[in-house]
Formats: sequence, C-alpha cells, structure tokens
Amino acid sequence: MKTPHPKPRGTEERNPRSHDLDQLPTLALVRAIHREDALVLGALRRELPTIARAVDLIARSLARGGRLIYVGAGTSGRLAALDAAECPPTFGVSPRLVQAVMAGGRRALTKSVEGAEDSAAQGARDLAAKRVGQGDVVVGLSASGATPYVLGALTVARRRGAATIGVTANRPSLLSRVARITIAPATGPEVVAGSTRLKAGTAQKLVLNMLSTAAMIRLGHVYEGWMVDVSPTNQKLRRRALRILQETTGASELQAVIALAQAGNRLRVALVMLKMGTGAPEAQRWLKRAGDNLRRALGE
Repeated sequence: MKTPHPKPRGTEERNPRSHDLDQLPTLALVRAIHREDALVLGALRRELPTIARAVDLIARSLARGGRLIYVGAGTSGRLAALDAAECPPTFGVSPRLVQAVMAGGRRALTKSVEGAEDSAAQGARDLAAKRVGQGDVVVGLSASGATPYVLGALTVARRRGAATIGVTANRPSLLSRVARITIAPATGPEVVAGSTRLKAGTAQKLVLNMLSTAAMIRLGHVYEGWMVDVSPTNQKLRRRALRILQETTGASELQAVIALAQAGNRLRVALVMLKMGTGAPEAQRWLKRAGDNLRRALGE
C-alpha cells in the first residue's frame, strides 16, 4: 500500500492559471506574471491590522533600547538583510538597531546555500550568538511557515523572553505556533510552482518595508514625510538635506547651507535652528529637553 503524499502548502501548489505558461507568447507571459503579482496587494490589505500591531510592538521595544532582528533563509533571508542594511542610511540609526540573521551566513547573500535552512539547531545557535533577550523583537520570515532554521531561531527567541513575529504566506503554519504575532498574506500558488521569490517574496518585501518604516516614523525619524536623520554623505544626500531644510522652513539655499554647516551636518539640528531662529547650541538643548523629538522641540 502506497503512503499518500501530504497535501502541499498553498505556496507549493500548482497554479491552475499557469498550466500552459511555457507555451505563451512573451507579452501574454509577462501579463500572466503581472496578473499574479497584482494579487499581492489584496492579500496584504487583509493583514494590515496585524501589521499595525507588529509595528507598535517593534516601536515600543526599540524605544526602550531593544533591537529588531530578522531571521530568514534563502530569498527571505536576503530580503531581511536588505531591509536591515537600508535602515542606517535612511533613518540615521545604528547598524546594531536592525539586524538580519541568515541561514548560511554572509556567503548565502550572493550564493545559494539551500541546505542551510534545514537545521533548526543552527538557527537556534545563530540567534543565541546575538545574545537576544527581553526587550528585543525577532521577526522570522518563512514563505512556507515551516523552515526549520527560522523555527529554531524563533523558539530560542521566545524562550529568552524576546517578542516574536512571524511573516509567512501560509496559514495555519508551524511558524504561527511560536510567533506572538503572525502576519500571513495568503498569496497562493506561484506562477512558477514553488518559486516563492515571486508573490510570496514580494509580499515579504512589502511587509518589511511597512514594519521598519512605520516603526521608525513612530520613533520620530521622519518629519512631514522627510527623512530628517539622513546623513549627507554624498552629493545626492547633501542636495536632499538642503531641499528638506528649504521646503520645511522656507529658508533660501544659502541659509540652508550655512545652517547645515553650523549644525555639523545634523539635519534635525539645522531644521530647529532655521525654524526657531536660534544657533546650533540652543537647538541641540531644545532637542535634548524634548527627548530628541523634533515636533516637541518645535512646540508643535
């Protein structure tokens, strides 16, 4: 008697809309891919209340000195590493604040190390090496919701008192058993069966965008839609900093250049200087008294 195969997870099933994919003309082919991609936003819309809960949890933890640590394997790990790497230049935060732990380590960022995701024990060891504990938030990313490496890492995180968030494309899943909050946009079968770098990966990227960006906004790193903690380390970013100062304060380009120089290239200090008509030392004192909250320092 043959043992029945277990039913595949939604992300592994064959997509009924792509049976003749390899027979399609190129325009029809890219339309088929686009049609599937368009389903991602609807799947995410249903998860927005849960994403908002996760953002508030992350913001509270970071405000109290905790860290945000992503864990993933393969595509999930690479997306996590990308989001973590973008936080310091975008929001002016320490690289320590948002980190990524990836199955297979740094080498897996550019080369496939597929077997690395199968070890729950290694996931546990890699996360333990980060000295994760109470106050930290660990986000485990797994399209299937069953990646052993991610499950091992989240289990250790939970045991050590860290808050845990799971991001998956399947519900229910093993990931939801160890995550305090589970974000699960049901993106369904991929246009190429099992290739979760497609819809599931797109959904994960969008979730990561929301988690980190919204949390940083809650922490005061954005003012009126501007990145007020961006470091003007190249010509593009310097032009952006000057534009922010001009548009938010009404200053001339020369006034913005002078203020930014006097503020030691600290954009939020220069902004307080121009808005309040004060010098750099006084602007820094106002920010310090306001807990570095820009709106509070400006009396808004």
